[in-house]
Amino acid sequence: MSDTKPEAEAILRGLAGAEGEAIEIAEGALALAALDRPRVPFGRYRAHLEELADGLRVAAEGAADLDGRVAALADTVYRLHGYAGDDKTYDDLQNANLMRVIDRRKGLPVALAILCLHAGRAAGWDMAGLGFPGHFLIRLDHEGERAILDPFHGCLRQGPGELRALLKAMAGEDAELRPEHYAAVDDREVLLRLQNNIKLRRMQAGQTASALEALEHMLIFAPGRAELWWEAAALHAHQGNLRAAILAAEQVGDLSPDPETRYRAAQLAQQLAARLN
Repeated sequence: MSDTKPEAEAILRGLAGAEGEAIEIAEGALALAALDRPRVPFGRYRAHLEELADGLRVAAEGAADLDGRVAALADTVYRLHGYAGDDKTYDDLQNANLMRVIDRRKGLPVALAILCLHAGRAAGWDMAGLGFPGHFLIRLDHEGERAILDPFHGCLRQGPGELRALLKAMAGEDAELRPEHYAAVDDREVLLRLQNNIKLRRMQAGQTASALEALEHMLIFAPGRAELWWEAAALHAHQGNLRAAILAAEQVGDLSPDPETRYRAAQLAQQLAARLN
């Protein structure tokens, strides 16, 4: 069986130049999944994504208004294909690997959101992920109307009361809704959030080398993010990869707009260089 890693890396590199633009988000998520499962072919997963898209196109033929579109999306993804949020083994790493999400028909909110975004956009719908803290949501717009949907719970519509309760559950009782919670995030940010779930869980398990690998996968398609390079510098230093840590710190200095961050990065690079001598 052939190694799909070169193809996956090429897909992700192709996303690096599309900052702020809509991208083939499901294809990017499959590429990230393939980097962890390099012997698994893409074919049947791409075929399933097409099946989702075709199914929604058919269901959408009778969806004349926003409510109809929400119902068609929920019916296609969740009832017909059996997807659901994994509320029993939420922290299982499989829930953030799109291949395994498709195999198991369950996953994290952001992984299920990617399937919904893929299908909806294939039908020509105006959809986006939202920067809601702690629990990924999606937005569907149609003829001046807007629905905010929870992909973890069958694309259940979320009104202001539900969103306020969800925010307080995620961020504490003092948290209040702000405009940024409704703001759309670009597709690269969605993929970063998906991969960040893997990185964080590996960090929590003390698997620093594996967490660094997940971070490096993020840098393939988001090489302009200074905060990722800063984290890479710290993890490389922790692993004793001093030259790689220095290079990462230098990238922070080149990319960050913040003078204080650039100064700290230069200091770190100097300290690490001193340890090489």
